[in-house]
Amino acid sequence: MALSCSRLTPNLSSIRLWSVRTNQIANGLHSPCVCHRSRYFSSSKVRRGLGRYVTSRLQWANTKYEGFLKRRFPRFYLLYHTFREGFKLLFRDAKDVGKIKTKMSSDGIKFQDLSYREMEKLRQFRRDMIKGIPLVLISIPPFANYLVFLLMYLFPRQLLIPHFWTPKQQVAFRQLYHSLRARHHWPVLRGVQHVSGQVEDSQLRSRLQSLCSQVQNGANPKVLEILAVRSLFCGTPLGLSKLTVDQRRDISHLLFLTPHLPGFLIGRRLTNHALELLHLDRALSKLGPHRLSDSEVRQACYLRGLNSDRLSVNQCREWLHQWLQLSSSLKDSDVSLLLHSLMFLSANYPNSISRP
Repeated sequence: MALSCSRLTPNLSSIRLWSVRTNQIANGLHSPCVCHRSRYFSSSKVRRGLGRYVTSRLQWANTKYEGFLKRRFPRFYLLYHTFREGFKLLFRDAKDVGKIKTKMSSDGIKFQDLSYREMEKLRQFRRDMIKGIPLVLISIPPFANYLVFLLMYLFPRQLLIPHFWTPKQQVAFRQLYHSLRARHHWPVLRGVQHVSGQVEDSQLRSRLQSLCSQVQNGANPKVLEILAVRSLFCGTPLGLSKLTVDQRRDISHLLFLTPHLPGFLIGRRLTNHALELLHLDRALSKLGPHRLSDSEVRQACYLRGLNSDRLSVNQCREWLHQWLQLSSSLKDSDVSLLLHSLMFLSANYPNSISRP
């Protein structure tokens, strides 16, 4: 009897062990794959939870830091806020430009075939980058943002692009730039008056002299009066290639281009910018100026020579309509007249002489 019990004992132990292992496998407790998967999901959840916690704490610390700056150092906080928002706008513009460039490359679209807003985005971004790349490079090293803050404070107009200007600075700097541009209205006008005597056709000479007298006396010439002397700006004596170097330098100021270049380079840059402006006008006419927002209208007028910040939106729209009426009648060979119209149409608008 004892022997039979001793023989049954190992068998019972084996049965219990087999039963326990069967239950474990049935409940998914002993499967290597299931255990590994369980460990994977649990660690992933921990990582995500830790990431959310760190992110929330950083946001909390940043909010506290901004609140401290706003209370104790409001002027520095304004620079800090402008710097941060400026980079957001800059990266957003870079992303938009990348999409436009990809579209042009993949679809074989030329610049003049883009929509108005796409053209304007490319044009403005290119000019901003020429001025803004040094700032981006300076801010890359660790703690270099403090140097950028100092530059923003000391030389905002000279070193920074509009992305990093405060709203107050944007208005003030546009006024300053326009005043510098307006100083060259009268040198450009004197250049036209000087060559008017060389016109052999008496009727054309009289019309050109009358046009100059109107602007000089504070009047606003009509579009038809400007188009009446169109032929004089295609060749001799007022075609872009026939202008003196000094005349080209004066016109360069109207487009905010540097005049400190050799004469042939100035002429090439004026031609390129005038054609770009002509393509913009054609795209804007196709879009319809009534579809522009108020800020877009002001920016369009400012680019074309008008001090739009001193005028109402309705006045800006009226002037922009006159400008498009003129440019829609011009061809690529009429770029000299387009550039001179930066002075003809904007020097006295709406009713004052913009003498320095």
